[in-house]
Amino acid sequence: MVRDLLVIAAYAAVGAAAAGLLGAVVLRLLRHRSVTLSLAVVAGVTVAAMLAGTLSVAWAMFLSEHDLGVVTTVCAIAGVVSLGVTLLLGRQVVAGSRALAEAARAFGDGDAFAAPAGAPTAELADLGRQLAATSAKLATSRERERALEASRRELVAWISHDLRTPLAGLRAMTEALEDGIAPDPARYHQQIRVEVDRLSDMVGDLFELSRIQAGVLALSPMRMSVYDLVGDAIAGAGLLAAEHGVRLVGDGVEPIPVEVDGREMTRVLANLLTNAIHRTPADGTVAVSARRDTESDSVVLSVTDGCGGIPPDDLPRVFDTGWRGTGARTPPAGAGLGLAIVRGIVEAHHGRAAVRNVPGGCRFEVVLPAAPS
Repeated sequence: MVRDLLVIAAYAAVGAAAAGLLGAVVLRLLRHRSVTLSLAVVAGVTVAAMLAGTLSVAWAMFLSEHDLGVVTTVCAIAGVVSLGVTLLLGRQVVAGSRALAEAARAFGDGDAFAAPAGAPTAELADLGRQLAATSAKLATSRERERALEASRRELVAWISHDLRTPLAGLRAMTEALEDGIAPDPARYHQQIRVEVDRLSDMVGDLFELSRIQAGVLALSPMRMSVYDLVGDAIAGAGLLAAEHGVRLVGDGVEPIPVEVDGREMTRVLANLLTNAIHRTPADGTVAVSARRDTESDSVVLSVTDGCGGIPPDDLPRVFDTGWRGTGARTPPAGAGLGLAIVRGIVEAHHGRAAVRNVPGGCRFEVVLPAAPS
């Protein structure tokens, strides 16, 4: 009995394998044709494999001609019906595929992708969702690229103006010194030195920003205390604050360890403090604080000024390259690079920079990962 079953299984396997091999060859030859045709071949191969296996067993068992005819007829009818159903379903799949291809073609021409409704298969529906998500990401990327391009154009215009003005002054002062008509040569020399320092700072900011945007800012992180970092920054900005009559206060600075590039992070705090001092009126206060956020295991450095607040429409643009706000809130020597550099350096440290309005002014926050214990 077992031997007979093994023989039957062997005959059936040989017949089905022969039909499957032939179907694989046909599918390879038709791999660049319609999906409907491929589905028909698959259905045909399935029926042919069943028919070949059945007939092989029937012949091996020496069935009568009548029984063999009945088996063959049943298999043939099943095959015809299967092919008809396959062609009908294949037309629906092809229609859904063509609709998806048309939507993708429109997407390639620059339009937003709209996934066709009623995808015939789960795979086509998933592909439509993926293309829709990609379309949304590309739209966001294009919008950001347009904003960056507008920011670059604005930056070029401001830099051109800022360079032209001191250069014109330098040229006038040097000509006056050469012609011997300068009433106070020592004062002219001092003013030339001041203008050269301004130009040097501007060029340095441009170089720093170019390194940040090119992704080549080299960091040398080391473990240090936020308390020392803030103390050094306040000491460095003390003279500027005294000139403007602004009080610098270290309010609630906790000695939290962080792993940062000390030089670059000092520049971040210096830019924030300079920005806050220029925008705070005389007799105002600029407060610096540092605290640990236990929920996100991060360190929050904040600089609060007395500028009176930033218009809500301008808050998303504060860290954009070249943004200066209104003329009344912009120091004469500003080039709109300081806050853009702040964001670039902070993001290079895997942190983030933000700003929000508070009563009487605004608060700039730098969030950095806390150093491991």
